[in-house]
Amino acid sequence: MNPGRANPHVNDQNATGTSAGNQKASPNPGTPPVAPPPPARPPTSSLPVQPPASPEQPAPAGKPVATERPLAAAGGKPATDADERKQTLSKIAFVAGGLVLLGLVIWWLATLIASGNEQAAKQPPAPTAAESASAPAAPQATRSQLPVDGVGALDYQLGDCFENFDPEATESRVVACTAGHSAQLVAVHRYPESDSYPGINALRQKGREICQGAGLTDAVANYVLMQRNAYPSDTSWAQGDRRVDCYVTADKGNIIMESLIP
Repeated sequence: MNPGRANPHVNDQNATGTSAGNQKASPNPGTPPVAPPPPARPPTSSLPVQPPASPEQPAPAGKPVATERPLAAAGGKPATDADERKQTLSKIAFVAGGLVLLGLVIWWLATLIASGNEQAAKQPPAPTAAESASAPAAPQATRSQLPVDGVGALDYQLGDCFENFDPEATESRVVACTAGHSAQLVAVHRYPESDSYPGINALRQKGREICQGAGLTDAVANYVLMQRNAYPSDTSWAQGDRRVDCYVTADKGNIIMESLIP
């Protein structure tokens, strides 16, 4: 069936008969006139068509107007005022925690600095370069009263001058070097206490080395002198003797009248 047509068997023109739109006589007298069909029209949808809303057209009455609100982080749900307050409190708590941590770090650094300053204050000040340069060297121990009799061989001091020196004796007489003497101790070497006995040959060689390295004054040209060594035996080594001594001796008598070392 064609929509818009009331009767498919009726043509677009009126049938024979008399009507307001047709003045011709019906071929069959006595037949009532037939009403013309309504004009054809295109089909329409059953849903009403709304005109496009104008940008300035107000929202229909009774319809709520949508407002923009932030969405929550999870699920895309709108964030409520409570959520916003929680986020604000979380930010405040984070900032406060950072400030507390920063304060602790500053306090710790201040404590370390104060402790270091306290330790530095307790330490004696180091001598300056000028003080070190002007400080006199420690004087070599000297004997207070000379001459001294009965000085043991292990108590000889570097620079001692001996009257009537006997290298085999265990004791000697120490006199002033400006007085007549026959020998002077000019070099000393001491082995460490932990060393084992090196033997006679090694000790003799060490004695020669220290004699060759001894610094003597030009006064040695005034005398006929010899070098002698003294070193420990295995027995005296076991008793703690670690000294190797170098002496300068005169060929005869107490003829030396001065010190032979600076």
